[in-house]
Formats: sequence, C-alpha cells, structure tokens
Amino acid sequence: MIMDQIPAQPAIEAERFLLRPPRRSDAGLIALHTGDRRVAEATTSIPHPLPPGATEAFITRATSSDRTEDVWVIDGSTRGGAEVLGVIGMKRMDRAQSEISYWVAPAFWNTGIASEALRSIVEANPQQVRTLFAAVFQDNPASARVLTNCGFEYIGDAEAYCVARSATVPTWTYLRKM
Repeated sequence: MIMDQIPAQPAIEAERFLLRPPRRSDAGLIALHTGDRRVAEATTSIPHPLPPGATEAFITRATSSDRTEDVWVIDGSTRGGAEVLGVIGMKRMDRAQSEISYWVAPAFWNTGIASEALRSIVEANPQQVRTLFAAVFQDNPASARVLTNCGFEYIGDAEAYCVARSATVPTWTYLRKM
C-alpha cells in the first residue's frame, strides 16, 4: 500500500462500545491511563513516567494522513460507559499483513473489553489484510488469552524492547489468518 493513499479510518461498532479514531479531547484520559506503570510496562512503546506532550504527539501521529498505523479508541460513552476504555491499533506491514496491539485501562481489566475490541477489529478487517500478527510479553498471560480467544495461534518466542522497563523482554508471538 502506498502510504499517501491511506483511506479514511472507519469507526467500528461493537456490542458494548464504539471503536473510533482518536481525537484531541481524548488526551487527558489517554494520559491518565497510559501514565499507569502497569499499562506502560505491558507495551513496547509507552514510556514511564509519561513525559509531557507524549499523549498529544501520539494523537497527532495517529490522526496524520501519512500514518503507518490505524488507532482506535475503545469508547464506551455511546453505551453509557467511560469515554476511553483503552486503545487498539493495526500497524501496516507489507504483503497484506498488519500487527495488532492494544491496551485497556486497569479499571476495565478482566471484563472482556480487549477480547471484544480485538474480535470487532478481526471481523471488520478494516485494512483488508490476509494476516494479523501480535506479540505480548510473556509475563502478561491475560493478553495472550485475548489473542487465543480471538483465533490467534502461537507461532514462537521472541524478544522486544520495552521503553517503560528500559529492558528487552521475552515475548510470545501470535498469528491469525483472515
């Protein structure tokens, strides 16, 4: 896909929330949740402590016309819930493949939010990919269960650098054919 031809990012309806592109007004809640060490340490890219301007820069990248990743806010406000429950993203790769990543605010852990968000993305297949990849830290088996619950298959171990931990961390890698 030629990066200057990225289509508009669709909103995706789920049963308990709406997956929608981020907006500037999300900055406060995203910063609140990603400022939590537990969230940051479960991702490769969120620093801890969260530096000033990091959330605004994330939203700018996520809404840019030349972005390489589509990002959706998991917005429960359309169904009477919290406006920002978490975030899920699809990073474009070559050969009709994408890498999926997600985080959910700790207050909503163990409620099925991540599984429902991932299932909704898989069903919508907004980037029209043939293969999805995902990696989770081995000390985060809950995220691994989200993947396997949504039809992802374990394909091997690897390592990834975690900015919040300032360390390389063992990962499990998963794949899902569409």
